[in-house]
Amino acid sequence: MNHPQDQSLQIAMFIYPGASSLDVTGPLEVFAIANHLLREEGRCIADAYTIRLLAEKPGPVQMGSGIKFYADTGYREASAIHTLLISGGTPGTYEALYAKPDLNDWLHKQKQMAERMGSICNGALILANAGILDGHRATTHWANVDELRQFTNIEIDPDAIYVRDGHMYTSAGITAGIDLALALVEEDHGRSLALAIARIMVLYLKRDGGQQQYSRHLKDQLQSDRFAGLVEWMYQNLDQSLTVEKLAQESAMSPRNFARCFLKELGVTPARFVESIRVERACQLLSEQNISQEKVACLCGFQSQEQLRRTFRRHKGILPSEFRRRFH
Repeated sequence: MNHPQDQSLQIAMFIYPGASSLDVTGPLEVFAIANHLLREEGRCIADAYTIRLLAEKPGPVQMGSGIKFYADTGYREASAIHTLLISGGTPGTYEALYAKPDLNDWLHKQKQMAERMGSICNGALILANAGILDGHRATTHWANVDELRQFTNIEIDPDAIYVRDGHMYTSAGITAGIDLALALVEEDHGRSLALAIARIMVLYLKRDGGQQQYSRHLKDQLQSDRFAGLVEWMYQNLDQSLTVEKLAQESAMSPRNFARCFLKELGVTPARFVESIRVERACQLLSEQNISQEKVACLCGFQSQEQLRRTFRRHKGILPSEFRRRFH
């Protein structure tokens, strides 16, 4: 969604003693850089995002690292929150679960009032304890998955970098909060801004991954340091003819050596990999945009709408039209 240029969206991060400092600063830095770039481009006169730290009361709050952050206001007095994020951190999270009797009531109010609500790392346990995640899909840090499973009304995706379910967002450990924040900025102001922020932060842009909201792009990058740059380039150039010869040229390798090394690194042939990410991109376009299947085929690099239909059905077991009907 794109917001009016004169509308500043309040991003509120709930913190507490013992929280992880990177859970807080990582995602918030994404929004701060977005403010800078939007002003630089002349797209916003004032800040697009107003960043606030919330805690039990205003004042210094010591993180698990020993660093003290200054909370702008007590969470009970907070208002006009657009996006509420709950930081994570051990052991602070467990103490926060029970230290504030009225926190759960406040979270339920915010669930009704805030446009978006989410958590970083095991901050998901705070939301789950309040019943906020009941009936939702969610994820958390891999070390806390079993604890999250104790809340039986939550559908857990243990492998996801982050999950979006309606207006609820949860992310995996620590730096995955940056991945989530990039996706939120992309929702608000478009992919080009999110990509520019990722470049400034020396990150690869983690695409939000359609309905599953699984950062497949990040997974591919983690699988191969050698071809991480090429994977990024492939995602950005899906409408081109991505032959083995073309990919080998981008990698400064011979086609034969490239094909052999790519298969060894990623466990799949270049052709199969290209086909899979084209289908992945098609899923995103079909679920998020009102464009024709012919246009989807063109943007994803399929030679025709019929090729899109055949390939999509082979990978997903259903036709693109049925996928759009179910998930758009």
